[in-house]
Amino acid sequence: MAIKLNDKFLNGFVSDHEIHAMDDAVIGAHSKIWNKTGLGNDYLGWVDLPVNYDKEEFLRIKEAAEKIRTSCDILIVIGIGGSYLGARAAIEFCKSPYYNNLKKDTPDIYFAGCNISAQATKELLEICEGKDVCLNVISKSGTTTEPAIAFRIFREMLIKKYGPDCIKDRVYITTDRQKGTLKSFADEMGCQTFVVPDDCGGRYSVLTAVGLLPIAVAGISIDDMMEGAAAAREAFAPCDLENNDCLKYAAYRNILRNKGKKTEILVDYEPCMTMMNEWWKQLFGESEGKDNKGLFPASVVFTTDLHSLGQYIQEGERLIFETILSIKDTGAVVEVPHDEANVDGLNFLTGKSLEFVNSMAYKGAVIAHTDGGVPAMILELDSRTAYDFGYMVYFFEMACGISGYMLGVNPFNQPGVEAYKKNMFALLGKPGYEEQKAELEARINA
Repeated sequence: MAIKLNDKFLNGFVSDHEIHAMDDAVIGAHSKIWNKTGLGNDYLGWVDLPVNYDKEEFLRIKEAAEKIRTSCDILIVIGIGGSYLGARAAIEFCKSPYYNNLKKDTPDIYFAGCNISAQATKELLEICEGKDVCLNVISKSGTTTEPAIAFRIFREMLIKKYGPDCIKDRVYITTDRQKGTLKSFADEMGCQTFVVPDDCGGRYSVLTAVGLLPIAVAGISIDDMMEGAAAAREAFAPCDLENNDCLKYAAYRNILRNKGKKTEILVDYEPCMTMMNEWWKQLFGESEGKDNKGLFPASVVFTTDLHSLGQYIQEGERLIFETILSIKDTGAVVEVPHDEANVDGLNFLTGKSLEFVNSMAYKGAVIAHTDGGVPAMILELDSRTAYDFGYMVYFFEMACGISGYMLGVNPFNQPGVEAYKKNMFALLGKPGYEEQKAELEARINA
């Protein structure tokens, strides 16, 4: 098992009878997932994805990744939310946050369309100067504002650089199987296409072509990743709260929420987890934040944030709990050297590995925080392989679905995301929004 739940730091916060009292709620939620009977059940394709994914498309993904690796210096992945977070999280977790700066035989990978920043876009255009560039555009509809603008800009860059005929060879499109503006564009231009499945929402799509193409371009084994996810699916299929750590995690989250804990902080001790934290925040935030319900998902990377947010966690309002993700083997060994002058007084650490020092910081912090009234549970992850990543993704996806149903919401829609879009379209002057534009401008200018 790639992930194991350690709940010893919940002692004094959650009693045995409270976890057993969740049996009926957990069984009901688990049944809704596996029997596909709950709200949003048409978006449960991710449940069986690790064992019934499209093998033909999977092969095409690997072939396209190899073509990209041999034909370009830079791959720009254009997408927002679930269309980019999973792939970026996988690359930083399995490879490095410094992936683009490391010596390698794979292209640099940058992400665009996840903001509307002129500065970020201008700098990425400058990075592309003198480089061979390919694009992977990811959008179900093709009309989402941020990636659509980015695609216009970087498509224009390609045409100026290589001529109009370059699009079919340098643009790879991941979109709806049959309809939408991107699908029509791809068919017209002759671009190779991959599918955003109808039954997987964006935040549950990292193990589809949405995430797998850029992950494969980075030289990460997508076979191992799917194997890890399949192992997780098998491990978490039994509805056994006592032995199923995924169900237990979902149950603990709901128990702590019922006790007044409003914020869950995902805690990591490795910078390679930073973007995984962002993926996790979208997964739980979009899935549970409805009907004035849901835990607020936050994250920190220690020990860095122990010197900033650590003060609040230790002594601030007691509305938080921590979920600590501890990686047993990071794959790196660095030892503290000896300093003859012992200027910093740290010679007692001579010869000790940074992993050992980091682990002692983690143990010291969790004891301090629980003593300060912050419950903590620990998810122990074996290592940083593609297999581990696939396992971890499936663990959180399943736990999120279970937890959402226990909360009484539809974990697979996101109606609240549309509110800002409508206001933005009106303020930008999109046809059909004239009345709303006038109302919003009056409010802004009041």
